Amino acid sequence: MQRISVIGNISRDQTRYPDGHGNDQLGGAALHVARAAIRAGARATPVSVIGGDLRSLPHHPALSGVDWTALRVTTGPSARFVMHYDERGRLLNLKAAYGASSQLTDHAVDHITRHPRDLYHVCCRRPLNVPQVLKLLTDSDIGFSVDFFLSSADELIGEAAPWLPHASWIFANAREYALLDSVFDASVLGGIVVTDGPRPVRLISRGSQVAEATPPATAPVEVTGAGDTLTGTYLARIACGNGMSAALEAAVDAASRHTTAPPLMLHRN
Repeated sequence: MQRISVIGNISRDQTRYPDGHGNDQLGGAALHVARAAIRAGARATPVSVIGGDLRSLPHHPALSGVDWTALRVTTGPSARFVMHYDERGRLLNLKAAYGASSQLTDHAVDHITRHPRDLYHVCCRRPLNVPQVLKLLTDSDIGFSVDFFLSSADELIGEAAPWLPHASWIFANAREYALLDSVFDASVLGGIVVTDGPRPVRLISRGSQVAEATPPATAPVEVTGAGDTLTGTYLARIACGNGMSAALEAAVDAASRHTTAPPLMLHRN
């Protein structure tokens, strides 16, 4: 089985909700996607850059199965994100301090060059130079998938557009899918997994819906990372040979369970 290399941030996250609760936790799309893929049976590594404040990350007791060979530790602080949600778990605003993640593009290009046989998932977030990375993957004929984050999706979908028809899978929420639909004839896009809160998750291929899965009713504890968990689980199940419908069901179940589990807290040796 090919290893899944997940290009994206690992960060310190602060989440805040209207009722006053929230968490200070480990986060970042690359960490959540890779962790979910490993739990679902795949080989996966986060291609990320962190600062010295998270240097003990590979020793975190909840992350013992993660392949850390693509992690770069540098000086300075790691990326930090503060996310405010509404009462339905929808993101209202995001404050970012990228820190060590400003080196992510160079690190990702180096990793792709040295590991052209991996499968790649690109978390299309700032500060990554998304066009540079997607162009390299496309020109090198390397399989890849992508996802976006709503706070920057307007910009980054436009920047990524020339290479999205080459993506094996695109993961988007309903609003991001509407942005994609405004840019593309849907028939040129291979596979799109569209989430929509508690409503059914749809799998659309070449403009036609081919599967859907309804999330179970839950009482969420923390929504951050749920979409990334869905993405990692789906990619892993596809890599393991599952059909699209089975992979989607497993991914939706994993994402729902993620929202009811305690967040991944910072750990000190």
